[in-house]
Amino acid sequence: MPKKIPVTKIQGGPDTALLVIDVQRGLFNKSTPIYQAEQLLANINLLVKKAHLADVPVVYVQHSAPKHLVLGSHDWKLHPKLSPLPDDLRVEKLQGNAFEGTPLLDELEAQQVGRVVVCGLVTHGCVKATTLGALALGYRVVLAGDTHSSYSKDAQKLIEQWNATLAEAGAEVRMAAEIEFGEEGDRGQGIRD
Repeated sequence: MPKKIPVTKIQGGPDTALLVIDVQRGLFNKSTPIYQAEQLLANINLLVKKAHLADVPVVYVQHSAPKHLVLGSHDWKLHPKLSPLPDDLRVEKLQGNAFEGTPLLDELEAQQVGRVVVCGLVTHGCVKATTLGALALGYRVVLAGDTHSSYSKDAQKLIEQWNATLAEAGAEVRMAAEIEFGEEGDRGQGIRD
C-alpha cells in the first residue's frame, strides 16, 4: 500500500495519474443541468491534454446503476466532448468510491502511482467518495477544484464546500491551470522541483 506523503508541489511526474470520474452522458441530461458544464468539460480536457503530453496515465471511471447509467446504455457512455486515447485506462464501478470493487488500486500500484489528480462528477457524490477513498489508501491527492461539478441547484455552494472539506481531509485543492504534470516525455525523470 502506498505511503502517505504530504504534497509539496502540484507538478506531477512519473508517479501521478489523472482520474476522470463519471463524466457520462446521462448526468448531462438531468432536469437541473450540470453547473457550468462547458467550462467543466474544457477544464477536464485541459488536464487530460497536459497528462497525455507528460505521459501520465489517464483513467476514465464510469458508474453504472440499475435505473440510470445502465451499463452499456447511451447514458452510460462518456460525454462526447471527451476523447480517450486507446491506451487510457477505463474502469467500471458500481459504488461511489472508484477504488471499491474495481481493479483501480491494482492498476495504479502496477504503474507505481503514489499521487492522483481527481476531477469529474458529482462533487458531493463520487468525486467526494473517490477523493476520500484515495486518501484512506494513502495516496497523495490533488483535487482539481474547478473540474468537478453536479446537477444540483446548489452546485456552486457544494463545490466550494467540498473543496474546503476535502482540503481539510488532506487533499491539495488546485485549479486546472495550476496543475502541471511535467514536461513532454519526462516520464521516469522524476518530479520537477
